[in-house]
Amino acid sequence: MDIFSNLALGFSIAFSPFTLMLAIVGCFLGTIIGALPGLGPSNGVAILIPITFTLGLDATSALVLMTSVYYGAMYGGRISSILLNIPGDEPALMTTLDGYPMAKAGRAGDALVLSGVASFVGAFLATIGLMLLAPLLARVAYLFGPAEYFALYLLAFCTLGGMASNNQAKAAIASCIGLGIAMIGVDNSSGLPRLTGGNLHLFDGIDFLVAIVGLFAIAEVFFFIESHGKDSSIGVKLGKVTIPWKDINDTKWTMLRSSVVGFIAGILPGAGASLGSFMAYMTEKAIAGEKGGFGTGVPKGIAAPEAGNNAAAGGALVPMLTLGVPGSGTTAVLLALLMTLNITPGPTLFTDRPDVVWGLIASLLISNFVLLFMNVPMVKIFVRVLQVPAWVLLPGVTMISFVGIYSLSGSYFDLLLMVAFGALGYVLRKLDIPTVPVILGILLGGNMEDAIRRAMVISDGEWTYLFSSPIAIGLWVAAIAGFVAPMFFRNLLKKPQAVSD
Repeated sequence: MDIFSNLALGFSIAFSPFTLMLAIVGCFLGTIIGALPGLGPSNGVAILIPITFTLGLDATSALVLMTSVYYGAMYGGRISSILLNIPGDEPALMTTLDGYPMAKAGRAGDALVLSGVASFVGAFLATIGLMLLAPLLARVAYLFGPAEYFALYLLAFCTLGGMASNNQAKAAIASCIGLGIAMIGVDNSSGLPRLTGGNLHLFDGIDFLVAIVGLFAIAEVFFFIESHGKDSSIGVKLGKVTIPWKDINDTKWTMLRSSVVGFIAGILPGAGASLGSFMAYMTEKAIAGEKGGFGTGVPKGIAAPEAGNNAAAGGALVPMLTLGVPGSGTTAVLLALLMTLNITPGPTLFTDRPDVVWGLIASLLISNFVLLFMNVPMVKIFVRVLQVPAWVLLPGVTMISFVGIYSLSGSYFDLLLMVAFGALGYVLRKLDIPTVPVILGILLGGNMEDAIRRAMVISDGEWTYLFSSPIAIGLWVAAIAGFVAPMFFRNLLKKPQAVSD
């Protein structure tokens, strides 16, 4: 009964005209921010935080506005991923693998509607999970120490070959490139610079947003210049935009499974929506097998990462609210906002400030429906971007990328670095080396290094500590199986085909 009374309190706050307006405005702004290459939920929330102080919002109103922007950005990230093959943020990276091929096949509208529905399912179920399971799931996070985190990240890298390429050697090379880039900067332990070449601009490391925009947006421009627009990847012909009921029905179990996987990834502090999206995609690809057609524009390849990353976004709020530990970069920004407003997240927050917690949960439930109704009817507006000639659209995307990156860092060096990553992306694609493992290496490399260092400190250098728990051993076994199994199954599937020929 406490849940219902608390939820009633939350809805009484959420349905107030001012709070409802903040939720709607936040959803709209978040969708736009998520769709713009180079921006993302963490940067969008960070940029808009000054507005909360300018308007003099209280803790509940400020949190409702910022989390609505957060959820909206997670929805919006799919738009440029599907239409332009440029992820609006890092969790939307996986959506490009099947979203863009589906758009090129003339089903851009269907892909956008399907991704919107999957985003709704993932975010809505995650909000329900936040409401019902926050205290229980917070305890699960306690079970993950440095050894478990290292094994988890190793699992991600070991399965990259099956995700991004049919050649696992090239995927491994790409992963090593990403991990090498992640090492650039000042070492957290010794304070000594690594791989900086004495350049002060590199002491803070490589911003993953610079890498993402360079490897995707700028590289796409280089390919356009090479083709002179004759074979531009942007020139997609659109069919009639309708609601793909069959695709939605066929992917309903995919959405549910991916929501669970993404939510679990989200509640692990530091894992975030990127890992949720990746694990959801890989889970569905493993279930579908080689005949699933993942990477060629199948609906499940869109529904899985979109449900996974939106569920992870909701799951990341669990450790932030119950433990005071951010589950992602965006929740770290939200945590800083709460601390500034003299709100201390933790186990006592639910009893000390139920108005904040339950007002937020009720607003998120409402925001999910607002985002669904906002994104599906407006899909025709979004797909019109594809009707813009490539020679106009690509320079526009480049300009937005440059302005977005410069507005965040104010550094001309980041712009030069972005162009350098564009050249790297162009070369890698020419060599048929996937760029997705490079990005994931940059995203997860720092966390993976921190995890193994903490493990070695705790164990006094005893490497067997990495296998000290059933969870860690299970993840190690899954990592080895994830690396070996695709090669085995590919060879197994090729043999009957060779005989029949």
